[in-house]
Amino acid sequence: MIRLIRNLGVLALDRVASLGRATVVWAQAVWGLPTIRDVPLLIRQIYSIGVLSLVIIVLSGFSIGAVIALQFYTQLARFGAEDAVGLGLALVLLRELGPVVTALLFAGRAGSALTAEIGLMKATEQLSGMEMMAVDPMKRVIAPRFLAGFISMPLLAAIFSLVGVYGGFFVGVGLLGVDDGAFWSQMQDRVDLHDDILNGVIKSVVFGFVAVWIAVFEGYDAVPPSEGVSRATTRTVVHTSLTVLGLDFVLTALMFGD
Repeated sequence: MIRLIRNLGVLALDRVASLGRATVVWAQAVWGLPTIRDVPLLIRQIYSIGVLSLVIIVLSGFSIGAVIALQFYTQLARFGAEDAVGLGLALVLLRELGPVVTALLFAGRAGSALTAEIGLMKATEQLSGMEMMAVDPMKRVIAPRFLAGFISMPLLAAIFSLVGVYGGFFVGVGLLGVDDGAFWSQMQDRVDLHDDILNGVIKSVVFGFVAVWIAVFEGYDAVPPSEGVSRATTRTVVHTSLTVLGLDFVLTALMFGD
């Protein structure tokens, strides 16, 4: 019993210490945000993190939008309300699936790549070499990637939702015969700028901040051997996924709860 309590205490202290180190990394990354002369470096990171993630975002958004439209049509047709497919599709994508699925895909593709890249730079002592040349690795390596991920995530979520709507339009209107005018008109009339669109944007911003923070911290805090880098990459995906799902519940309760 005493050993169990001791192990739990060690685990708790380890988690608190990790949170403290992560906070320090975040503060140093914010302090070292790129200046005007560092814009080319920031643009390269946005391309690497955001643009190269477009393929999986577009394909996933289109397929998920198509599946949701098919499911909605199957259920709503029983009550003669198949014209509401567009409205339901838009609300689900803007409020929930757009930010959440994009964050999960971001963690699997861009977040793991960030962790592996920074972890390998640490394992091969490239970060130590920068310090010896009086180059701050936080300002040169961590901060541009942190800001690039923070910028890319909301844009990717918006693209995901937009492509998802057109995927649902392709299935609902093109294949199932839902009225074109009803599909768009109900969406335009019932989707609210504040309650639906703005809250979805807030979610994507929060998820983007958390996802990129975890990714750069795990890479910077990784144990130098290759095994440590691989474990850090796994932790990035797992911790980001669990954190995003937990935050989604909290944000949904705050935004849409009574």
